[in-house]
Amino acid sequence: MKISFKDYFLFVVLLLISQINFAQLTGKIIDANDATPLEYATVALYKKSPKKLITGVITDSNGVFSFDKLKKGNYSIEVSFIGYQPKKVQNIVFSGTKKDLGILKLSLGNSLNEVVIKSERAAVVSRIDKQVFDATKFQNSQGGTGTDVIKNLPSVSINGTGDIAVRGTTGFVILLNGKPVQGNPATILNQLPANAIDKVEVITAPSAKYDPEGKAGILNIFTKKGALNGTFAQINTRIGVPSIEDYNNSESAKRYGIDATYNYRKDKWNFSLGASYQRNDKSGRREGDVFTIQNDIKTSFPSDGERSFDEENFSGNITLDYTPNENNEFSLGFFAGKRSKDRRADIVYFDNNAVQPANSNNRLYTFQYFNENLRIRKSDFALGSFDYAHKFADESKLSASFLYEYTLLGGPTTNRNLGFPNTSEIIQDEFNTNDNPLFGTLFV
Repeated sequence: MKISFKDYFLFVVLLLISQINFAQLTGKIIDANDATPLEYATVALYKKSPKKLITGVITDSNGVFSFDKLKKGNYSIEVSFIGYQPKKVQNIVFSGTKKDLGILKLSLGNSLNEVVIKSERAAVVSRIDKQVFDATKFQNSQGGTGTDVIKNLPSVSINGTGDIAVRGTTGFVILLNGKPVQGNPATILNQLPANAIDKVEVITAPSAKYDPEGKAGILNIFTKKGALNGTFAQINTRIGVPSIEDYNNSESAKRYGIDATYNYRKDKWNFSLGASYQRNDKSGRREGDVFTIQNDIKTSFPSDGERSFDEENFSGNITLDYTPNENNEFSLGFFAGKRSKDRRADIVYFDNNAVQPANSNNRLYTFQYFNENLRIRKSDFALGSFDYAHKFADESKLSASFLYEYTLLGGPTTNRNLGFPNTSEIIQDEFNTNDNPLFGTLFV
C-alpha cells in the first residue's frame, strides 16, 4: 500500500490537533452554598516534585478553567477567590490526554459583623462662591466661643477691642444655619459655644438668593446636629492661668468657662440641648501725655492708671427636629444669651497738669484729679425659629421658615472726677445710659 505525501501530511496535522485538544487539564469553580459559578477565580498550577509554580489562569463567566498543552507528570493546583477560603487539590496525575477535575467548591471565608470606614473631612473646601471651614479642626478654639473659631479664618480679623472685620471691613452679614440675624455679629459670636459649631461658610460672592446687605461677604455658621440614633453628651471646661502682669488693677483677671451639650436622636426625632458660661477678663494699664492749645493757652494732661475689661457670657440653646417621613421635615429652635463687657478706666491726672501760655514755660496754675470711669455694655438676645420642608416626587422642594429675634444693646456709663489723693472730694459726677432694643421677624 502506497501512502502519498498528501495523506501523510493530513495524518500528521490530525495527530497534532488531537494532541492539542486532549493535552488539557480542566475544571469548574462554584460557590459551595448556592452553586453559583465563580468568575475571575484564580487557579495556580504547581509541579509536584520539586514544587514549582508553572502557570496560572482565571476562570471564565461559567467558572471554568483550563491548562492547555500540558506535559505528562504529577501536579497540584491552588484555587483562590476574594472572600473565600482557598482550596488545594493534590496528587493530580496527568497522562498527557484531556483530564477533567470536575466541580470544585469554594466556601466563604470568615464573615465580618461590620465594616468600619473612617475618613476625615477636609479642613477647608474651596468653591466658586465660598470657602467652607470645618470648625472641629480648630483645636485651639475648643472650650471657647464662636469668636475663637473665626479667628482661625484667613479673611477674618479681630482687633484689640473685639471688633470683627471680614476682608478688612465690618460691613458683613451673619447667618445662623442659613437664616439671617439682625443683631450685632460680635454679640452672637461671643455667646455661641465653639463646641456647638460644625462648620463656617465664608461667602465672598453671594448669589441672588442672599440679601445684599453684606458688602464684605457673609459668614454662615452651622451648628451641630446628631446624625445617628442614640444619646450623646459632652462637657468642656477651660481655665486660664493667672496673669503674668496685673498692672496693679483693682481686681485680678478671671478666665474660665464651661459648656455642655446633650443630644438624643431616635428614628424620627432629634433633640439637642446646650448651655455655656464664659468669663474672659483682660488686665491693662494706660499711660498718656496729652495737651491742647486754645487761644494761645496750653493745657497739659499727663496721666496714668488702670484700663481693664471684665467680660461674662451666658447662653443656651434647644432644638427639636421631627421627620415623619422622607418627604417632610419640621424643625423648632430657640437660642438665647446674655453678655456683659465692663471697661474700667481709672486714671490719675498728675499734679504736673498745667495751664500756661503756649510759647512760655510760666505756669498759670497746676492741678491733679482722679477720673473714675466705668462703661458697662450689655448685649442680650434671643432667637426663635420654625422651619418646614417638603420634598416632592420629582425632587423639587418647598420650604418655609419663620424667625423671631430680640436684641438689647447698650448699658450705663458712670464718669466721676474726684480729688486726689483725697478721693472723697467729688468734682464732677455723670451717669449716662443708652439702650437700643431690636425686635424683628422674618418669614420666607
